[in-house]
Amino acid sequence: MSESPGNDNRLDEANKPKEEALRLHPFYRGKMETVPKCVVRSLADFSIWYSPGVAAPCSEIARNPELVYEYTSKWNTVAVVSDGSRVLGLGNIGPKAGLPVMEGKALLYKYLGGVDSVPVMIDSEDPDEIIRTVLLLQPTYGGINLEDIAQPKCFRILETLRREAEIPVWHDDQQGTATVTLAGLVSALRYVGKRLEDVRIAFVGAGAASVAGARLIFGRGANPEIATVVDSKGILGRHRADIERQRNHFPEKWALCERTNAEGRTGEIEEALRGADVVISLATPGPGTIKPEWIRTMAKDPIVFACANPTPEIWPWEAKEAGAAVVATGRSDFPNQVNNSLCFPGIFRGALDVRATTITDQMCFEAADTLADYVADELGPERIIPTMDEWQVFPELAARTGMKAQEQGIARLTRSREQLYDQAEAMIRRSRSLTASMMDQGFIAAPPEAGSEAPPAAGPEARPEEE
Repeated sequence: MSESPGNDNRLDEANKPKEEALRLHPFYRGKMETVPKCVVRSLADFSIWYSPGVAAPCSEIARNPELVYEYTSKWNTVAVVSDGSRVLGLGNIGPKAGLPVMEGKALLYKYLGGVDSVPVMIDSEDPDEIIRTVLLLQPTYGGINLEDIAQPKCFRILETLRREAEIPVWHDDQQGTATVTLAGLVSALRYVGKRLEDVRIAFVGAGAASVAGARLIFGRGANPEIATVVDSKGILGRHRADIERQRNHFPEKWALCERTNAEGRTGEIEEALRGADVVISLATPGPGTIKPEWIRTMAKDPIVFACANPTPEIWPWEAKEAGAAVVATGRSDFPNQVNNSLCFPGIFRGALDVRATTITDQMCFEAADTLADYVADELGPERIIPTMDEWQVFPELAARTGMKAQEQGIARLTRSREQLYDQAEAMIRRSRSLTASMMDQGFIAAPPEAGSEAPPAAGPEARPEEE
């Protein structure tokens, strides 16, 4: 890579979020807090919200358990559950170190989807313990978001919970990343004028996100026989005896060996990219995982998704200089952010609002189409997917996925498209306005200037004076 001043400036900008995160996390000491949403006109109101009045709704729910959705916050509350065994690009850092990520997820749920969310870190890596814990938590929550759980156990955990839970369970690293990747791919192919069923796709990385992404993309019509998947030991295929020996432990990975790479290619990333129309990489973070010279061997108008977090496998400007027609990453500070944050708040908003029992692949297809359709009139090399700033896409996602759930017969409530859109729009607008109002009134303290000494925001100095 050239060491020009321009590249130095771009690297400085790329590293800035990490520096700000280390400065502001200890200032705010957490991203979410619990506040009342009912009136407290005087202490007498506690006789309504607590004893003795609360006994009445409790008795009603005991007679009809479905009333828990009407009388409590369950209808709009999601738990973000993780054991910290596969956090971002950091690996197995444990439940305590993973908590900042889950708090961030809860923030995105609230701000982008109007969904109340609570991080739940589990101090066990045993999949059976995680399954049991989630099932035991069901009475409190309207849905479960599994997050940052290592493979292969994440596949069994999700499959088991989707089968046994009475509320929707979603693994964002699988379904969320797969959905937004499919959306970006649909748009990028529209831009370069290629058809999904014709393109040769190279998947770099064989973790949960890649496996789920490949499954969803193949389910939508891509041809697995001309696709390749690369793990740390090379291209997958029937020749991979090491994976076949562990087929009972990694059934999803062996299934990819059987379905993909019909021509029997061997080698590593360089060979997988040769002649490929698309590379979708969710692999080792950091520039150098994918080299510019490998992109030059791809087909005409190649599409490059370098989506590792926190640092892409190749810098976007390097990929473009090597001839990429479209480049996407998982980061918000570059164009074309292919990140699950674009879909999970809206999808869960829709699932909660029709009281869906699960989230299906068809709902994911509908969400991917919604994201692709949103930018269809403005499609360009740096405009293949909406940004999180375009918050109106989230009520659109809620409405379309909610309607799909009803169409599939997995919804317990019936709502029109207009009702779903209007409710989602109102709740998301409320969340955004509430945050802005709290900032304006000083209940959320302004961050200190870089380099200044400031007490934590939770301290008394940050509180407005009481009247």
